[in-house]
Amino acid sequence: MPKVNLREKLALFSEYWQPKIVGELNGQLVKLVKFNGPFVWHHHDNEDELFFVITGRFRMEFRDHFVWMEQGDFLIVPRGVEHRPVAEEEAHVMLFEPTSTLNTGNVRNERTVEVLERV
Repeated sequence: MPKVNLREKLALFSEYWQPKIVGELNGQLVKLVKFNGPFVWHHHDNEDELFFVITGRFRMEFRDHFVWMEQGDFLIVPRGVEHRPVAEEEAHVMLFEPTSTLNTGNVRNERTVEVLERV
């Protein structure tokens, strides 16, 4: 059971909006992702998502409001809730999601990552 150092794992990639698997437990994936700019509006029919801000900040937009997410904050987006993360500058985020979670949820486009890389 090796420990995981988040700084080391984040240093292994530079692309934005491309989640990387860093762990797995009880049917959940632990992912790291770098945010910069706006993502796509989407929802997940069957999965809740947990977003934990490691560094930086971002805005989680919902259709009727938004929430600023700062370093050390986490937010759980319930299944079925449409959302869009937007980072004005680079932010590093850890995600906890079921293994079935597609990064773009109900939307398939150029940002969809079908097969996740492990780092």
